[in-house]
Amino acid sequence: MKMLAEDIKNGTFKASYLLYGEESYLRSQYRNRLTNVLIDPADTMNLSRFEGKGIHPEEIIDLAETLPFFAPRRVILVENSEFFKTKCDRLADYLPSMPDTTCLIFVETAVDKRNRLFKTVKDRGRAVEFASQDEATLTKWILGIVKREGKQISKSALSLFLERAGTDMEHISKELEKLLCYTYERESITSQDVEDVCTILTSNRIFDMLRAIAEKNQKQALELYYDLLTLKESPRGILTLLGRQFQQLLLVRSLMAKGYGQPSIASKTGIAPFIIRRLMGQARNFTDEQLTAALADCAKAVEDVTAGRINDVMSVELLLVKYSR
Repeated sequence: MKMLAEDIKNGTFKASYLLYGEESYLRSQYRNRLTNVLIDPADTMNLSRFEGKGIHPEEIIDLAETLPFFAPRRVILVENSEFFKTKCDRLADYLPSMPDTTCLIFVETAVDKRNRLFKTVKDRGRAVEFASQDEATLTKWILGIVKREGKQISKSALSLFLERAGTDMEHISKELEKLLCYTYERESITSQDVEDVCTILTSNRIFDMLRAIAEKNQKQALELYYDLLTLKESPRGILTLLGRQFQQLLLVRSLMAKGYGQPSIASKTGIAPFIIRRLMGQARNFTDEQLTAALADCAKAVEDVTAGRINDVMSVELLLVKYSR
């Protein structure tokens, strides 16, 4: 990311770029910065966009071979093509001979680093990964925005905000905008402000559901489930998230048993430290046997729903009743 920022700052560009990774906010920000410095956004003659599966490589190559019209370069933006997950030897063969007057920018969520086109862009251009940011980076970013708005946020409010907003920067940006608007006439942002306006992520509601299960609070577990249904969450999606949460808890328990602390577990699992902190507390409420059984039941429920042997809403209800009994 640092080298890409230097390219943009210095005006020294590669012939091709690949921006990829889970962090969509950063991907979009750098895509726009790179495109805008390479070419005037209003120059529709020399800026071409392709998006989605089914893009024909020959169309891209034909454009790349066309000289720019009264401009120093032609820019071709290709997004979500999946060329880097499947196969696109035609473009991999073409890139080394592409004219200097063309710059190709690929933007993808997931890639296969063994892919030939990936290796070509990495060797001859620049491949930049935008991974989920750690807690320290997110905290610094949020505090920077808050400071620019002439406000302050307490440590407890910031911690609660991160718990509610998660680690996706796009979601954090939207929630922070809501929070800043809500406190428009005040300098300080409090935990109560966060409680009042920030949306609770589905994953956090699932976490609360698991806490209710651990406490054998069947009524609360079911109420949380029905709240999610009211919010139009898919029962099957909830079932998948439940299974993933049980899996994470089992993994955290195994690492805790080996003597690893919070920073080491976060590093090994790739999960944000503040989420690991919550998982470690939650993991103590279950045994390995309970989590293993719950994982198996989640997998069986998915199988039964897929085969039509049980209603998707009921499949989650039965799980919640069984483990909160």
